[in-house]
Amino acid sequence: MTLAHGLLVTASSAAAGVINAVAGGGTLLTFPALLTAGLGPVGANATSTVALWPGQFSSVWAYRRHIGEERRRALTLGVPAVLGGAIGSVLLLALPESAFAAIVPWLILFACALLALQGPIKTFVGGHAVGNHPVAHWVIQLLISIYGGYFGAGIGILMLAAMGILVPSSMQHANALKVLLALLTNGVAAILFAASGKVDLHIALLMAVASLAGGWIGALLAQRLPPAGMRAFAIAVGLFAAGKMFLR
Repeated sequence: MTLAHGLLVTASSAAAGVINAVAGGGTLLTFPALLTAGLGPVGANATSTVALWPGQFSSVWAYRRHIGEERRRALTLGVPAVLGGAIGSVLLLALPESAFAAIVPWLILFACALLALQGPIKTFVGGHAVGNHPVAHWVIQLLISIYGGYFGAGIGILMLAAMGILVPSSMQHANALKVLLALLTNGVAAILFAASGKVDLHIALLMAVASLAGGWIGALLAQRLPPAGMRAFAIAVGLFAAGKMFLR
């Protein structure tokens, strides 16, 4: 990896940490940066997952009180979060890389659409919680986590939408569950990816440090920066990455 590529992936992971703290969608920055650095689609996705996972601990720590108040749901939904993350990551590793390369532009566009509609989704789920549906929520969480293990961009918005509709709790409690379940899903995926040998561990370590710094800065700036601007930037990068993948 050249010095220019090293600077690119470091900057992208730092920016991803900020964006994840402010709005979400950091994978849409790190994934194309890793492709540019010469990694294949599967290696780029696996390395990005491992690199960004440590930064999620700070969010879980910040929400520890709310998570404690949702202990029962956290334990129940933690099972499909781990199971789905394992299934999705195994699918990524087992299927031909050409299959992932073919579908990933569509997954990126899907994640971009989720980011673009984040505001309306939050408004909708804020006023449409219809009660507790544990079985339906368990199944939905499993499906979201399978997607998360396979690619992952946008899973936070999907989980927040599901909890807003199916769980009669405050948005703060829903967000607390979201960050915990994302940590579990991405954690099991990160372990399997690292064990598979698909991860460039040197790049992942460099990115992890940068994403931790970015996440800390993002937590400080989250109340001062316009989230819409951060989302727009991530969407623009995602559309560019999808376009490059379509033209490969």
